[in-house]
Amino acid sequence: MADVHESTRPRKRWGRRLLITFLVLLAILAAAFVVADRVAASYAEKEIGDRVARQVSDRGATSEKPDVTVAGVPFLTQVLAGEYQEIKILLKNYSGPAGNGKTVKMPELDIRAKDVTAPLDTIRSGKGDIVAGTVTGTGTIGYADLAELIGREGITISEKDGKLVGSAPVEALGQTFNVSGTATLEVRDGVVQVRFTDVTAQGLPDVPLVRNLIDDYAKNLALDLKVPALPMGLQVQKVEPRSEGLVVTTGASDVPLSSGGL
Repeated sequence: MADVHESTRPRKRWGRRLLITFLVLLAILAAAFVVADRVAASYAEKEIGDRVARQVSDRGATSEKPDVTVAGVPFLTQVLAGEYQEIKILLKNYSGPAGNGKTVKMPELDIRAKDVTAPLDTIRSGKGDIVAGTVTGTGTIGYADLAELIGREGITISEKDGKLVGSAPVEALGQTFNVSGTATLEVRDGVVQVRFTDVTAQGLPDVPLVRNLIDDYAKNLALDLKVPALPMGLQVQKVEPRSEGLVVTTGASDVPLSSGGL
């Protein structure tokens, strides 16, 4: 009996060693996969960033180097499936021409491409279409920059109760009065129209001559703001005054990323 008991011990030790070796190899393979996955994702992010940077330059705009993140883990399984959850592109200090020698500045332009389809064969051959189902972009124009675009001396712009309001000094009857009013915002063919209404001046008499003076001044505060051509075919959809500035929301659908779209 003693001989039989002693002969089984080496087998048990060998079995434990085999299991430990298998687990170690599994851990090494898992770590290698994670590293390979991140390397592949980093390469894709760099390629996308380079293409976006070229688009920014081609449109006469400037920004810092695009910060690109391909969302979703693991990345390689998305490559194999040919479908990507989301691609995030952050452009800091974005500025571009808005016509009439003016420049629109945005501290940040946040772009998100979702439902991206890129078949593996297309990636391998470079032929075929890579398409983003939806692309959205959000940027903010500071009120000081917006006032500069309007170009009237002394004008200040801010948000109050969800509305865009402005005030500026005006001379009338030999005195200087402060004129204030609320602006309406409308988007037409990619142009943001800013029009001031309900303009009043405290202390000025409400007579036709003065009223006409105030109305003419309000018309001079009008602004047609052409948002610069944006990457990935983004078009202005709405503008909204918030405490941090005028928030511009853009969007596009079925955007080709393999050629002109990116």
